[in-house]
Amino acid sequence: MTEPLALGIDIGGTNTCFGIVDRRGRILMQGSMSTLGHDTVQEYIAALSKELTKAMEQVDIERVIGVGVGAPNGNYFTGEIAYAPNLPWEGAIPLAKLLSESLHKKVTITNDANAAAIGEMMYGAAKGMKDFIMVTLGTGVGSGFVANGQLLYGHDGFAGEIGHVISVRDGRMCGCGRRGCLETYASATGIVRTAHEWLEDREDDTLLRKDKVGLTSQHIFNAAEKGDAMALEIFEYTGKILGQTMADAVAITSPQAIIFFGGLAKAGDMLMKHVQHYMEANLLRIYKNKVALLYSALPDVDVAILGASALVW
Repeated sequence: MTEPLALGIDIGGTNTCFGIVDRRGRILMQGSMSTLGHDTVQEYIAALSKELTKAMEQVDIERVIGVGVGAPNGNYFTGEIAYAPNLPWEGAIPLAKLLSESLHKKVTITNDANAAAIGEMMYGAAKGMKDFIMVTLGTGVGSGFVANGQLLYGHDGFAGEIGHVISVRDGRMCGCGRRGCLETYASATGIVRTAHEWLEDREDDTLLRKDKVGLTSQHIFNAAEKGDAMALEIFEYTGKILGQTMADAVAITSPQAIIFFGGLAKAGDMLMKHVQHYMEANLLRIYKNKVALLYSALPDVDVAILGASALVW
């Protein structure tokens, strides 16, 4: 009998990645395309479907029994992407329906960070864990909460949005319409916002000034590695806000571990030593020294694709 396969899709604010996966979690082939550059969601679906069809033809389309999608604000119950601040389309988009009609396959959708949590639980650092939090540090900040072995969706499918917890009262304006959300500080874009604000307000002699026009989180990391004082201070400031927020999250679900993945998590100890310090400093005594901070055991793209494909099974 020919082994059935699943198609997993990770829709990010910048790129869309996809892969065809077997039941053992082996990615048989994968690809990507830009999420940006499409005037309407219909144009995006048409471009994505073209790429996905080419991918499925390589393994025999009939073997692919379904499609799983991880997307910002993806709703498992309704199949919609609803008001995602980091995507170019407004309102509630019936993505599962549109993609299903285009591919003629059953499509299941969930939040991108929830998909990552599922992938990590099945194949990665959270394998065997029943209580953990997955935090994605990318263009934005996403999260998936697993408690008692179950992913928490809430009554409407939107539980676990740690990126939109108010971490700084009356702070920065967020794309969601609120002020002070965690992702305006602890994402790849948030850390750049910090740098621009400080460069504007301060006169420090810093390597960041020469990269000011096209400044990225990678520039800040590179400067910090060279011992740049402002860059190092930015990582501590970011780690403080993230660590304090994680201390609050621990009080809600008492996780065994918090697992980080995404571009900013690659800063490693440069960021995480501060996250650890400020989280422990702000934990209730009953939680102290009980919560491990871990990195994803899977490549960034793989964990999202694996988690999305697991929706099919």
